[in-house]
Amino acid sequence: MSAQPRMVTSAERLRRLLALVPYVAARRVVGLAETAATFGMTERELIDDLNLAWCVELRAPEPYCPIDLSYEEGEISISQAESIVRPLRLAADEASALLVALRMLADAVGGGEAGGDGDAVARLIAKIEDAAGAAGAPSSQVTIQIEHPNARGMVATLNAALAAGKRVHLRHYAPKRDEATERDVDPMRLLVVEGRTYLEGWCRRAEGVRLFRLDRVLSVDVLDVPASVPATAEQVDVDAGLFQPSPSDVLAELELGPAARWVAEDYPCESVTELADGWLRVGLRTPDTAWVRRLALRLGEDARVAAPASLADEVRASASAALALYD
Repeated sequence: MSAQPRMVTSAERLRRLLALVPYVAARRVVGLAETAATFGMTERELIDDLNLAWCVELRAPEPYCPIDLSYEEGEISISQAESIVRPLRLAADEASALLVALRMLADAVGGGEAGGDGDAVARLIAKIEDAAGAAGAPSSQVTIQIEHPNARGMVATLNAALAAGKRVHLRHYAPKRDEATERDVDPMRLLVVEGRTYLEGWCRRAEGVRLFRLDRVLSVDVLDVPASVPATAEQVDVDAGLFQPSPSDVLAELELGPAARWVAEDYPCESVTELADGWLRVGLRTPDTAWVRRLALRLGEDARVAAPASLADEVRASASAALALYD
């Protein structure tokens, strides 16, 4: 049985088109197969995108001027797309958001360390401030506060451990179990995802790569032991989402009404099936169904839990308990 193609959201397709047109226009002529491989899609998907780009009309060089493209004999060419190819200027909100995020990243990697990642981030901030001009000025009014009172010290300690290639000992709070765990970790990198700073490392207790939020790390000590990350260890692909489902996770299936179809775009779905009257049935894998229960309660009559039966029972019980409070 062949695998079903992954559903591409409208937002993803728009981002792809905005990258595809400048990619082809900058090269004047490029191969169809080569372009499809570069963007990680099939040639059929690429042709569908090109047919969509054909329908786009731009206000430059003339009002309502359609993009001129062709993909004959396995080669693509695009013209009359100057307003897309030309680099865009940052608006005030875009420049401010980017600068605030970069300053947070500078805190995480140690912005004052010459020659390191912090030095590269500092140079990038200076370039964007210079290019943005007045548009970037509002960002200077924003003060970033690290969530954990000891986070700055932890970042410095972990950067030192990374530089020295040393193992660290963590006391880490696990909210799902409401307990503090002790574990030795071989650090791999520090990263900022969705506004939070994480340590990625090989956990000796779990025997696998794990991410530790610094605001949940109670203490960190550098051990006089060399870090030893297995050659098979792979960094977490945070671009695909912070946490990826495992085949061993619970498969929760929801039926979503038209007003809740956004769930299929905002959450990583293992399967998406069209039902009658605009409804969808989606499959979500998760190690903890508590958030799925909360999501179903929030969606109300626009969603139904189809499986597993135990989760449906939990949602009904939670809803009944909430309604009872009104009595």
